[in-house]
Amino acid sequence: MRRFFYAFLAPCLLWAAAPLAAQTVPVATGTSLLPRPDQDAGLLCAKAHVNAAARTATSSVRHRAKMERYDVKYYKLDLAMENNSLNVAGSVWMRVRVRGTQALDSLAFELYQAPTGSPAGTATLLIDSVVVNGRRSPGIRRSGNDATAALAQPAAVGTLADARIYYHGTAPSGNSAAIGNGLSTASTVHLETNSGSNTFPYNVTWSLSEPFSAHEWFPCKQVLTDKADSSDVWVTTTLPNKVGSNGVLNRTVPLPNNKVRYEWKSRNPIDYYLISVSVAPYVEYLTFAHPAGGPTVPIVNYVYNQSYLNFWQSSIDRTAGFIENYSALVGLYPFANEKYGHTTVPIYGGMEHQTMTSQDGFEFTLTAHELFHQWFGDNVTCATWEDIWLNESFASYGEYLSLQAFGQPGDARYWMNTAHSYAQSSSGTIYVPDTTNVNRIFDYFLSYKKGAGVVHMLRYLLNDDAKFFRALRTYQTQFRGSTARTADLQRIFEAEAGRPLGYFFQQWFRGRGYPTFNGRWNQGGNNFVLRVTETASVPGTTPFFETDVDYRLSFSNGTTQTVRLHQANPTETYLLTVNGTVTSVAVDPDQWVLDLPASGAVRDNTLLATQPASKAPVLALFPNPCRDELQLPGAPAATALVLDATGRVVMRERILAGQPRLNTRTLAPGLYHLRLLSGSGELLGQGRFVRE
Repeated sequence: MRRFFYAFLAPCLLWAAAPLAAQTVPVATGTSLLPRPDQDAGLLCAKAHVNAAARTATSSVRHRAKMERYDVKYYKLDLAMENNSLNVAGSVWMRVRVRGTQALDSLAFELYQAPTGSPAGTATLLIDSVVVNGRRSPGIRRSGNDATAALAQPAAVGTLADARIYYHGTAPSGNSAAIGNGLSTASTVHLETNSGSNTFPYNVTWSLSEPFSAHEWFPCKQVLTDKADSSDVWVTTTLPNKVGSNGVLNRTVPLPNNKVRYEWKSRNPIDYYLISVSVAPYVEYLTFAHPAGGPTVPIVNYVYNQSYLNFWQSSIDRTAGFIENYSALVGLYPFANEKYGHTTVPIYGGMEHQTMTSQDGFEFTLTAHELFHQWFGDNVTCATWEDIWLNESFASYGEYLSLQAFGQPGDARYWMNTAHSYAQSSSGTIYVPDTTNVNRIFDYFLSYKKGAGVVHMLRYLLNDDAKFFRALRTYQTQFRGSTARTADLQRIFEAEAGRPLGYFFQQWFRGRGYPTFNGRWNQGGNNFVLRVTETASVPGTTPFFETDVDYRLSFSNGTTQTVRLHQANPTETYLLTVNGTVTSVAVDPDQWVLDLPASGAVRDNTLLATQPASKAPVLALFPNPCRDELQLPGAPAATALVLDATGRVVMRERILAGQPRLNTRTLAPGLYHLRLLSGSGELLGQGRFVRE
């Protein structure tokens, strides 16, 4: 989700744009699909969640424990709403399964109530009655936004209970919610063009509940890990209003007095904050996507009017291609049995409501970002706001993927360069330590931009797009319709990498700051030495970043060679054999690593290889060919580098004195070159072996 920052924007752009990438990047060419800086997708999404008066989580710890006594299986909202009012009235049917070891004697839920002592007429939501399993509650207690209804008859553990909560009132409008309010209404909207914003009269009412504001318009349980298995949203309104919501429009029912009831149903799991309504005299525009291997997906668009549609229609039409591309990369659109679509609402950004995003304009990256949320955020939802990057970083990376697929040359690279610059404006962690702070949850620099850079580094770490996208498909399949933590994603990437990745997630998810790589090099004949010293920007928290880094060697004949080297220590010395005269060395030239700017490596004539590779001792290796374990008799304590036939480092392990052996089980069959290096980078020995 995202939104404009306005007054906050200008100083942030000046601040964030100052750092440069490690290497100069190409400027996008042709007709670029990149947005203006003030239309950056992550910026729009972040602001849609953050307000100067951002509120905190509502439910008390004690009340949360009471809500944990049941699992929500189903929501049905049956409400009366208009496009020019915050009044809401009707009922919510919650079907719940009783959990734990004791019968359920009361139903705890959340619903907005004006603070005690508020003046008469202050917006509030009043409970008329609560009926559980057909019997009216004998008593309802409210304490702030916490509501508890006693049950006339307890519900046994393991059974289903049907609770119908009847209520009415006016939703708050004091900008107390994360995005202003859980329910908002406007009498004017705008058409954002390159020449500015054209405002015109229009009445529209809409919901936006993330992260803690669903209770401001309907009774619910605001716990991320408790997704409902299914939902219905029925809204009665006055014609010519239309109502957009989740799932499939089952039917519209004409009613007396020029009223109509829109009946939406969804039979996919859904989190509380993704349930939505938008009410306005919309114009409908229908298109279709045709993802390979799946059904045709209707794309239902409710837009303000025909003029608005005329302006944005070609941009809306990109949605089908986005769906088809994402489906090919990370798995079929998860709600293909229902629909995708948009409702236009004046939030200066977008919100990824399940199957029907609420969106304000259809800039390329905004539409791509909110759509990718249907996989990352809606199908698989972060299990705690600590892990919001699992939603926002991947949605942001969806922008990059769409620019790769549909943008002009240089667009995707420019996007990543900008993302790195924004990310490096903050030294904080992607991990959110304070989940009551909405501003911190939706930190644009961390949850969006730094996170997208970390996703990109996971792609680099695997060094194999087949493995990277397979990992994402596994994540989508394994946690479909559920929630996940960062540790879950880590396990999936470890399976693809074939090794533990705790170090990576520790330094990039929980760690702070960024590395800088400063290199010195020299050449003697065909022998080339490169010494790289890494410094960390927040050494007190994250003193070192272990990572691979690419170095591009440029030769006097105009050719280049890119080598990938592993930085396992603050200072590393690499000995290479080259064919040609090296003239310069570029650090991380393709911008894979979230490293701070550094000049290219400099030549240092005092730096010499200790001994040419051709004169290094030849190691005794057996069995050779090997199948599992390779013995290195007589080898000293050292760092073992295993290179494949192309010279790429595929394994790095510490060899202990007295235990000179190497586990080769993770290597594919083939020919490998082994080098043993001392702590200072001196080549102690070398050899070749075959892995069967």
